[in-house]
Amino acid sequence: MGRSGEADFRGWVEGRRTALRSTAFLLCGDWYLADDLVQEACTRVYAVWDRVSASGAPDAYARRVLVNLYLDHRRRPSRREQVVELLPDEAAPPVADAGAAGDAVVDALATLPPGQRAVIVLRFWEGLTLEESAAALGSSVGNVKAQSSRAYAALRSALADRGLHGLAETVEERA
Repeated sequence: MGRSGEADFRGWVEGRRTALRSTAFLLCGDWYLADDLVQEACTRVYAVWDRVSASGAPDAYARRVLVNLYLDHRRRPSRREQVVELLPDEAAPPVADAGAAGDAVVDALATLPPGQRAVIVLRFWEGLTLEESAAALGSSVGNVKAQSSRAYAALRSALADRGLHGLAETVEERA
């Protein structure tokens, strides 16, 4: 990659890093793992930057890499972090624009299986269409619809269990 390609990549990363990190956090529920996923995704995008930037869709490619990394991490128990007795000295930053119910929503998201959680994050956080979500997940539109339906039901139930009936109704309207 030449200097101009590297400068383009740096500019793209500076503009998208925060959004990628937020998406990664919503996928995994852990800021430290989100940082690792974003770093690995950026490394992989850098390796093929000339091809990806020429296609005109670096965001879509990076999103697919990020989702694949998250799902891969969830599938491999040997890669999961071990629980430690002592907590870090600093608290994790809050989810951007999550509002007062942000923690409860993130907790409710954590109850979903990885595939359903990925669909919810892609459809609502990223605002992708069914077709774009299917492309990011490497699956069919029908699978995304089925995962969405199951995820909405589980998310509504999890939100209602947490006393967030208003948010559960919002999920009902979108389903």
